[in-house]
Amino acid sequence: MISVCLVDDQTLVRQGIRSLLELSDSIRVVAEAGDGTQAIDTIPKVKPDVVLLDMRMPNQSGLDVLKTLAARNELPPTIILTTFDDDQLVLAGLKAGAKGYLLKDVSLDQLVDAVKTVASGGSLVKPAVTQRLLAGLEHMQNQFASLEQPDPLTERETEILRLMAGGYSNKEIANSLGVAEGTVKNHVSNILSKLGVRDRTRAVLKAFEMGIV
Repeated sequence: MISVCLVDDQTLVRQGIRSLLELSDSIRVVAEAGDGTQAIDTIPKVKPDVVLLDMRMPNQSGLDVLKTLAARNELPPTIILTTFDDDQLVLAGLKAGAKGYLLKDVSLDQLVDAVKTVASGGSLVKPAVTQRLLAGLEHMQNQFASLEQPDPLTERETEILRLMAGGYSNKEIANSLGVAEGTVKNHVSNILSKLGVRDRTRAVLKAFEMGIV
């Protein structure tokens, strides 16, 4: 059972998402927070498998939540929930540690798949979304901590990075390539090291920015 914490200042939105998730046999909502301050207090106590996080809230924003919990090493896999077509805010959220984002009018299947994906170690940085988001990088300083000229990736590393860009977990990548999960983990570590980034989401964003995928 995947435990989820909902963070949104609109009660109706939280109720709607909870109602959707309760239709799934594999997901359980274990906590809710109505603003960023409550989220920062609640999430470390509850330790959910996944957080669904609104970005625009009173007191402290979703970005504040991401930055604060990431700095404390207490940030679970987090999906940004938004009704706003705000590319820079989404990019800032990904940079701060979110694993992807969904619009609040998401369908049940999309929501459940997204929660399962990030709970299993994947990300939601999908090609169609990322291309549009990264178009905004031309208008904003790229502050990802990374090497100016990353070491070239091997053919297998590039293949794995493309699967990472599709949101696949290490286990799913291993099954797809017919190799051990530990082998994939080693490749992922090499990819992060070569790109000079700290996690999978930043690696995928960096790869799109560089035109690798």
